[in-house]
Amino acid sequence: MLMKNGNQELVSILSMPVELCALYVENVIRDTAKTCILNRFMSKSEGALHVQHKEDLSVVTLADKEAETEITNKLLDRWPDIPVLSEELTLEEQQAVLNDHSDTMWVLDPLDGTSNFAAGIPYFCTSLALILNGQVVLGLVYDPCRDEAFFAAKGSGAFLNNEVIDEWQDKNALSQTMALIDFKRLSSPLAMAIAEAPPYRSQRSFGASALDWCWIAANRCQIYLHGSQKLWDYAAGSLILSEAGGVSSTFQGEAVLDCSLTPRSVMAGATPHYFEVWDEWLENKIPDTADT
Repeated sequence: MLMKNGNQELVSILSMPVELCALYVENVIRDTAKTCILNRFMSKSEGALHVQHKEDLSVVTLADKEAETEITNKLLDRWPDIPVLSEELTLEEQQAVLNDHSDTMWVLDPLDGTSNFAAGIPYFCTSLALILNGQVVLGLVYDPCRDEAFFAAKGSGAFLNNEVIDEWQDKNALSQTMALIDFKRLSSPLAMAIAEAPPYRSQRSFGASALDWCWIAANRCQIYLHGSQKLWDYAAGSLILSEAGGVSSTFQGEAVLDCSLTPRSVMAGATPHYFEVWDEWLENKIPDTADT
């Protein structure tokens, strides 16, 4: 992949060209996802998965923890001054990273789509983003089941397995789109409005937010709606979508990125056209009390 090295502050922090950093982190993520995640998934053994539940009842497995440790150690070995904010840290540890290092930090979800992983459903990924001065400047999402690595560097475009994801030019009607919608996290009035009069051709919900962003970026689906995502769910994917020419916002029209632990709502389109027609249809259907 060919990328611009115009961000001299980023190059200085990384102590290497952006392209070399991209190669390094992709190799780390690929190798870890294959050894710690995919091998356990393919074994189909309960002992290999070691499924547990967190306090919020979400699923966590041995693969989550092993991948987190492996990736974090390799990132800190290479860049000891850049902390890693990971989903698997405790709330107190996550807040400490944000309080002390929110200007520059890695944001990691070692295994997004853990419920799919534990159930034997091949839709999960590893997500890594680099935040610098309140902006996502690097994003990588790797799907080990399909061996697909989505990557973006701010201002340099988006890539899928080192091939440029071209900006899509199609302008089909909203009624011809494929929608990715997580109904579970929508308010009841909004979910009912969509269910009663769906404006799209068909709808899917796959269960791994970081990978959802990438499938929108690749125009596999054209419109997206999700009521509540954490920073590690959207950081990498939102940059990949933006660099591929897509558009996103919260339900209230704000930028999705917020360097905090506060969940954010997401609406997105694979192109400005799809975002506009989706936004127009949703107007007046989103309750004022919806999360931002």
